[in-house]
Formats: sequence, C-alpha cells, structure tokens
Amino acid sequence: MPQNLQLSDKTRQPFLFGHAATLTTITNIVIMSNMKAVELICSRILYSEFAFAELVLWRLPKPIEGSLHKFKYRLAYVVRGECVLRYNNETGKGDHRHFGEKESAYVFTTPEKLVADFQNDIVRWNNENRNP
Repeated sequence: MPQNLQLSDKTRQPFLFGHAATLTTITNIVIMSNMKAVELICSRILYSEFAFAELVLWRLPKPIEGSLHKFKYRLAYVVRGECVLRYNNETGKGDHRHFGEKESAYVFTTPEKLVADFQNDIVRWNNENRNP
C-alpha cells in the first residue's frame, strides 16, 4: 500500500497522496443492482487550476460480471474539462483503462496497485502532454 493512501469504510475525508480529499458523495453505503456495496474511496484531488483526478472505489459482496474480484471502481484524470485517463470496470466489460483515445485491458490485482498504476499514468500523461 502506498504510504499516503488510506482506505477506510468509515472516513468521509480520506487522505490520498498527502492531500485532504474533497468527497463528491456523502454516503458510505451505495446500492448497485440490489446489492449493498461499501465505499472505500470517494475523492477528488486537484493537481492544478486545470487538472483534477476523481477516484471512486467500492467493495462488493460478489464480483460484477466480467471481473474476478469484488471491487467496482472508476478513476478519472480530467484536464481542461476533458477526461484524458480513466480506469474502470463496467459490468460485462471487465477491467480496462483509457489512455487518451486508446482503450486497453487492465489486470486488477489490489486496490493499492490500481491507485498506484493510475497515479503513474497521470505522471506519464503529464510528461507526454506538458502544461496540464
């Protein structure tokens, strides 16, 4: 687990990468297809005046169709109003990521690795596309 990442079922203001996160959802339990899911992360991280990341991760009672794990997630990096990087696992489609216009499969192992991979791709995107 990255040093500054804290996953919590209880907290309404998790800390990610040393920044206090602003939540976009205020409930700790959500309903998906009549199943209770436990929200682990729901935060928005500002990178600059023009860029932010939004991370949402739930633990489910059972895997969704297309995934072998019990997590549902969407992680997005938005620059100047455009989503330039996204990791998610849609029902039936499974784990995948979007990097710019390109979509590829993603091999999910742990929530911590998911967030680390996403963070590394943000750094990569910023290096390849200066001035976010």
